[in-house]
Amino acid sequence: MFGAIFDGSALPQSSFGWYSLTVMYRDFKASDRWTKKQVHCIYQALIVAVATRHADAVDIKFLVDGRPVWVVLPLIAWDEYKKRTGKRITDGLAIQIAGRFLKYALESGEGGGREMYSLTVDQTLQHLDAVVNEAEPAVTG
Repeated sequence: MFGAIFDGSALPQSSFGWYSLTVMYRDFKASDRWTKKQVHCIYQALIVAVATRHADAVDIKFLVDGRPVWVVLPLIAWDEYKKRTGKRITDGLAIQIAGRFLKYALESGEGGGREMYSLTVDQTLQHLDAVVNEAEPAVTG
């Protein structure tokens, strides 16, 4: 899997309802804080950066109105989440974390048109918690 591009097309449906996570932030709209323009964001790729740029990270690429934007999640967040919860961050969940952060960054004006956003472990886990909390009605309903 290292260095491979994952398009998410083969995600299994879970009996626990986690499948609902895979669609929330794959294709979404956000309002850019500075331009007030609504932008269309589409997930494009997930790449383990160890192979491509020798970084301990996962790079997740979105197209924002056709412009490539990367959200970088530190691999150490996977270990920290596993220690805290006993659960794993899946590729689908990583995409949701990155998408949620991207929407937040666009709507809050953070970064102002950057091509790459690198999250800290704490930011990654905060957005993970938010994604899971947003999905809970779909899981229990």
